[in-house]
Amino acid sequence: MSTAAELATALPEIITEQVPGPKSKELLDRRDAAIPQALCGKTYPICIKQGAGAMFEDLDGNKILDWVGGVGVLNIGYSHPEVVEAVKEQAEKYFHTIFNVYVHEGYVELAEKLNELIPCKGDVKKTYFANSGAECDENAIKIAKAYTKRSGVICFTGAFHGRTNLTMALTAKKVYAVGMGPFPAGIYRAPYPYLYRAPKGYTEEEAIKYYLDELNRVFDEGAPASEIACMILEPLQGEGGFIPAPIEWVKAVRKICDDNGILMIADEVQCGNCRTGKYYASEYWKDAGCAPDIITTAKSVGGGLPISAITARAEVMDAAPAGTIGGTFCGNPLACASALAVMKVMKRDDYAGKARHIGEVVTKRYKELQEKYPVIGDVRGLGAMIGIEFVTDRETKEPATKLVADIIHNAMQKGLLLESCGTASNTIRFLAPLTMTDEQMERGLEIFEESIREALEA
Repeated sequence: MSTAAELATALPEIITEQVPGPKSKELLDRRDAAIPQALCGKTYPICIKQGAGAMFEDLDGNKILDWVGGVGVLNIGYSHPEVVEAVKEQAEKYFHTIFNVYVHEGYVELAEKLNELIPCKGDVKKTYFANSGAECDENAIKIAKAYTKRSGVICFTGAFHGRTNLTMALTAKKVYAVGMGPFPAGIYRAPYPYLYRAPKGYTEEEAIKYYLDELNRVFDEGAPASEIACMILEPLQGEGGFIPAPIEWVKAVRKICDDNGILMIADEVQCGNCRTGKYYASEYWKDAGCAPDIITTAKSVGGGLPISAITARAEVMDAAPAGTIGGTFCGNPLACASALAVMKVMKRDDYAGKARHIGEVVTKRYKELQEKYPVIGDVRGLGAMIGIEFVTDRETKEPATKLVADIIHNAMQKGLLLESCGTASNTIRFLAPLTMTDEQMERGLEIFEESIREALEA
């Protein structure tokens, strides 16, 4: 087994005949016997032994470069030593308090730091912690309803907000909600501005007007604006296909919300924590004069420990009646200690800058691949959150779903972990830990092209 330092700078290397190797296969068989099939069918045949930086080693000694990053959890990489030390130090004091009953300093300190950092509207902000992305999105909607005294919620096509009953209703891709209804009433969906798939022949300006017209149609055909508490949207859609919201559209949505007393919620569960080249993607919105009212964030907040946050101006947060928010594990001391260490490292070592550097290199190479391979229809993203969409034909834009599955399989056998996204699973997401070295990035890009070429030749 490699040391952590060796693994952090290693390059991908497969030493077994194929992935999975025999030790991993044995654990996978045990998994299938012990775990519900709903958790087994789509997982990769990989069993981790240890991780460091952007790399992990499986049970058979294969070294794999991770471009999935725990689906956005590992922006700071695997097992950062300063984060590990912070959690160890807290664990020696106490593992748990329930913040609703008695206070621990880590919760308060982390809230204070996020109140300074989060780019939502308002000078005085407050933060509340939950455990997951779904929980923070659901709590943000609770708070919006409490503040506005309204019940309606607008969400968007392509959205993913979680798997609780409410957030399954918000989530667009219904494979995540098969047989789980009925869902809450008062939820209305408008088209998200997916410019690559806008009506044919539209300019960007015409497309944005089309999407805004469709949003306004909700007030005529869904519910009047006076009944809508909030709109919830991702600055850069994750599961929907890594689609950035055009800033001109966001500015117009902000005005619609302001004109009608509707709160705008930015779901930064996947795109936050330095991933897009800013600490939070909503900084781009704030710079353009259209900051959201509430921001939710999770995944990379705790560097791997479960914690999520809801932040808004004080008057909005204080509208929630006593007893309506809170939970046993919300703001757990170990998770808060980890989150504080993550924030310290990310700010000190300019992880947003790391994201910009990685994003520039990967985007440039992806666009070069787009010129070489007609199956690549679009390359898009912000910072180091990049989607590359594959199609069978650039004119029809028919999704190349099987090709993407083949590319992912080929890459895994070469030591590169990839994952798809999008309604048709024809976009490959880039979510590599921001600790990835330039050498690892270069080797990953080589494997990626090799995997495309092999899939096309098969």
